[in-house]
Amino acid sequence: MPITRRGFIGSAVAASLATSLPAQEVTQNKRPILISSKNGANYLDDAYAILKSGRDTLDAAMRVMKGPEDDPNDDSVGLGGLPNEEGVVELDACCMHGPTRRAGSVGGVRNIKNVSLVSKAVMEHTGHVMLVGEGAERFAVAMGFPRENLLTERSRKIWLLWKENHSTDDWWGPGIADPNWKPPATPPQSELWEERLRRLDERAASLGIEPEFRMAAIRRVVYPPTGTVHCSVLNAKGEMSGATSTSGLAFKLPGRCGDSPIIGAGCYTDQDVGSAGATGSGEENIKVAGAHTIVENMRRGMSPQEAGMDALKRIVRNYNNDMAKLKFVDMTYYILRKDGAYAGVSLWEGYSKNNRHKIAVHDGTRRLEQTVALFKGFSEEFPPFPVVMPKELTKDSEYVK
Repeated sequence: MPITRRGFIGSAVAASLATSLPAQEVTQNKRPILISSKNGANYLDDAYAILKSGRDTLDAAMRVMKGPEDDPNDDSVGLGGLPNEEGVVELDACCMHGPTRRAGSVGGVRNIKNVSLVSKAVMEHTGHVMLVGEGAERFAVAMGFPRENLLTERSRKIWLLWKENHSTDDWWGPGIADPNWKPPATPPQSELWEERLRRLDERAASLGIEPEFRMAAIRRVVYPPTGTVHCSVLNAKGEMSGATSTSGLAFKLPGRCGDSPIIGAGCYTDQDVGSAGATGSGEENIKVAGAHTIVENMRRGMSPQEAGMDALKRIVRNYNNDMAKLKFVDMTYYILRKDGAYAGVSLWEGYSKNNRHKIAVHDGTRRLEQTVALFKGFSEEFPPFPVVMPKELTKDSEYVK
């Protein structure tokens, strides 16, 4: 995931990128340009080459989507995505094509790996915008997409570990948005926590989870990750497209769709204005129609950064500035204006000092840039647990980079 809310990205990716810098709004803009979530970074070179060759902007965005979807080690997108609570991988995606002002979307799709391309097929080969569930899968097969088992052995073992040891802490409500929800107290319970960790480690070993990945698997059980890939694209002619793909929240209720397949929430592109996408707390982004809000803000004259900050403030407003709840919420927006100006903004600075929110940019030079945060400090994991976290599972751990 991979870019996940709590996932990790391979150190080789970071090593291959330019030095990370805070995201800046530029005044002298370059075109073509692509911006994406961090897990799209490895695929920006190919996508930039597509733009330079004169091919369509949506083709470039699809190249970025397809990379994580095909990667079995990215457990937030496509093949190897972490499953729902029943052990079934369900995928969501959407796309928008600026030049023709069209859109396509799919939600809750099983057995089809490249759902971003299926959303494009919905746009190109139907009179609809959105297909979901079994109907979306049958349409994909009719279009030539192969059915395949998306649950890899690694993801299956992580699900079993969650199912056997953690299934009482699931996504049944009430949720954090409920007026009566209260954050848990956090008294020291280190001995109990260490015993729980020991049992999880023993079970992970018995399931055959490899030793070098065992603590990362345990962390996914303790804190089910979200994760998404987004890309917005602008070519030299000023044409734009955007796309988003995800496997959604790990161990979610079957049928749950987050913001990623929703036009105007997880992705929105307007050829006259710009494009935006999101990763993070999908339910919160749906409620503010984040990507659409950002593009409309830019239409009214806000800069990309101002437009994104306004969307974040709407999320804060929905919680009446209650920081006891907002500390468990996070959101990152990726914003590209038609003139090439861009910004990456986030609710918090990141998940830890060693795991800050970044956007990937390619305007001839591929790099990661730090987002501009609304709040100083770092978000806390959700669901929250009344325990003291061991060092192995903290957000500074090597397992969560």
